[in-house]
Amino acid sequence: MTRLSNSFPNDRAALITFITAGDPSVADTPAILDALVAGGADIIELGMPFTDPMADGPAIQAANIRSLAAGTKTADVLQIAADFRARHPSIPLILMGYANPMTIRGPEWFANACVKSGVDGVICVDIPVEEDDSLGDALRAQNIAVIRLATPTTDIKRLPNILNNASGFLYYVSVAGITGMQQAAQASIEEAVARLKSGTDLPVAVGFGVRTPEQAANIAQVADGVVVGSAIVDIVAQHGRNAPSAVQEYVASLAQAIKISRK
Repeated sequence: MTRLSNSFPNDRAALITFITAGDPSVADTPAILDALVAGGADIIELGMPFTDPMADGPAIQAANIRSLAAGTKTADVLQIAADFRARHPSIPLILMGYANPMTIRGPEWFANACVKSGVDGVICVDIPVEEDDSLGDALRAQNIAVIRLATPTTDIKRLPNILNNASGFLYYVSVAGITGMQQAAQASIEEAVARLKSGTDLPVAVGFGVRTPEQAANIAQVADGVVVGSAIVDIVAQHGRNAPSAVQEYVASLAQAIKISRK
């Protein structure tokens, strides 16, 4: 978890990027991960493919389908993570996905597997805080960050429950909808980040709908992190196994915009 906490710079927002493991194939994923690092990503979210990704829009849904069609299994995702850790010992890696692949063998099994693979944190989209003990306790026992989601509909009564036992950072889903389809107005993001930061010392990262360097820079002026996923997944869909160079170029444009956003 120290690796994760050290990845939010004091003078700028962190760039957090997402791809789906196994898209377009297990063999092609490492080069895409390396391109994210080379482009300047501070933290990487690795999506675990799932048959019913209910929080995701068309781009990531399609990536899940491509990955599963290519035969990606949970064991492959964990091996991708372990190999990434060997190549990049200082870059935090987060597994993001849904409860079934994470809990089907038991939460302790998954937590132990995360440790062995060098995973720093987990975002489980469909386990509510009221059911935290179905996975969260096992992860915390292994010092794996349990990263929680807040949304525009998270009210002041529910926020303390979300923050309870959360770690790593707080992921603010800036739109009440699925990934990649729209972006919230900057004013609403600024208001939400201020509200969330008044209730927690955790870094607040903003995602959903961020596609351009200009959007990333605007969010970076007020948030501790900017999360970009669907736009990168679109590049992978367009270029397939030849995606790494295009991914690196795009991520570098985001990183540069974020770097100068507070100057």
